[in-house]
Amino acid sequence: MSQLIHIETAYALEEVQYLFVEMVPEGSTVEQALENCKLKQEIPGLEIDKVGIFGKLTTMDTVLREGDRIEIYRPLKADPKERRRKKVEDERKAEKAKT
Repeated sequence: MSQLIHIETAYALEEVQYLFVEMVPEGSTVEQALENCKLKQEIPGLEIDKVGIFGKLTTMDTVLREGDRIEIYRPLKADPKERRRKKVEDERKAEKAKT
């Protein structure tokens, strides 16, 4: 019989953050831990695409260790590179309009 380890599952929306302490069997993968996590009970239909452990992107087959925090990432609303490009473009237009 395997021992249980403590992990956390975390997910954040703009208006609310979720953080649950979970107990999973030692040797569990991220995918196994997320199958029955409290977060999926709280947010039925939650689509999980990208995950990390303590801010570092990881895969679903990563084996968890005592104290790991699985972070579920939301899809980006806008591509950061595209937002930066648009901002620079707008700034250049504003500079031209001043002259």
